[in-house]
Amino acid sequence: MIARAQVLLALACTACLADLEPEVGAQLFNACSGEDSDPSHDVAFEADIRIGIMARADVHCVKCHTPDGPMPIGVQIGGLDLTSYATLKRGGAHSAMTIVVPEDPCSSILLQKLGPAPPFGDRMPKDGPPYLTAADAQLIVDWIAEGARDN
Repeated sequence: MIARAQVLLALACTACLADLEPEVGAQLFNACSGEDSDPSHDVAFEADIRIGIMARADVHCVKCHTPDGPMPIGVQIGGLDLTSYATLKRGGAHSAMTIVVPEDPCSSILLQKLGPAPPFGDRMPKDGPPYLTAADAQLIVDWIAEGARDN
């Protein structure tokens, strides 16, 4: 008799709990898509990523992430140096080799740090907004999706 009452109570509680799911609202940001938006265009690291995005004055990456930058705090504290492909691929203190995971933009810390919810530390650029445009971020996604080559 006691066992039957316990089973009935457990079933009743399970039904009640199903109605207590939290209301989390609509998704605020799109999930990461690691798809190359234009497979017919090969993204070049030097021209499109390093010079085309990271070295631009309005983006500010090299201000903090190069040893000779005006505020090299990103190199001094975070350890991430964006001077060259080789130094970028070494990553920083927290990211190491996961800074760029070839063919997997969504697992690449570089892309995560540019988004609204980085896995650690601040969103980049630290002095933003403004942050990267959607087109700039997509170019980085495309480069990583294409294998993050030194081209």
